[in-house]
Amino acid sequence: MNQSWSDITPQEVEEWIQSQREDLQFIDVREMAEYQEGHIKEVKLIPLSQLEVRHDEIDRNKETVVICRSGNRSRQACEFLSSYGHQKLHNMAGGMMNWQGQTTRD
Repeated sequence: MNQSWSDITPQEVEEWIQSQREDLQFIDVREMAEYQEGHIKEVKLIPLSQLEVRHDEIDRNKETVVICRSGNRSRQACEFLSSYGHQKLHNMAGGMMNWQGQTTRD
């Protein structure tokens, strides 16, 4: 099967965030409680449970990095989004469990 998304390491995600490129977006698909425990400042929260009704909030023209706790839900989100025609998708392998960069809480 030819998947339309790729894995990206947390280190690469951190480099992309620091680059401040205009063509990037970061989507966290964890639930609100997990997100509030600590998340990457630059990400938008769209829980996987809401993705079906909120996927139109994701710009198809931007490189999209999808993030979760371990990489499983973000992989599912990439599969779902690719079925809706998104092509510039990247799954943060290992999720927040492997994230070494800064996090924020709110």
